Amino acid sequence: MDRDSPRFHLWPPVVIAAPWSVGFILGRELGEGADLAAGLVLAGWACIAAFAVLNGWCLLMFARANTGLLPGQSTTRLLTSGPYRVSRNPLYVGLLVLYVGCALAAEALLPLLLLPVAWAGLHWGAVLPEERYLVTVLGAPYEEYRSRVRRWL
Repeated sequence: MDRDSPRFHLWPPVVIAAPWSVGFILGRELGEGADLAAGLVLAGWACIAAFAVLNGWCLLMFARANTGLLPGQSTTRLLTSGPYRVSRNPLYVGLLVLYVGCALAAEALLPLLLLPVAWAGLHWGAVLPEERYLVTVLGAPYEEYRSRVRRWL
């Protein structure tokens, strides 16, 4: 195994964008145009805002820790504070919140049916390879962290 960076099977933004886009386009082709209550559309925008805050916070933490974030970059430090106290994968949780938010804001229900596809793609394509990498690179500290903090929420 390459110890310099995780070997993602799938790149997380693509894993999120592909099923959402397929659902959105297919829904429009089938004439789906959900007329959601204004509260649900507003909830969608709130999810988009929550994504921006959560993922912005995580990105700031990566920058301050001077550790890799993007595929191909190596991890040098374990982040365990802030959102990483609650989830080992807050960036991926944020992407799923964004997915839901975009569907609600766009009043598109078909993408919501494909949310499990996006989750499975993230889990298999990014989370599991990343965990194998972190065990190899960070060892016991990561194992201890993994034993006390949930993978998702």
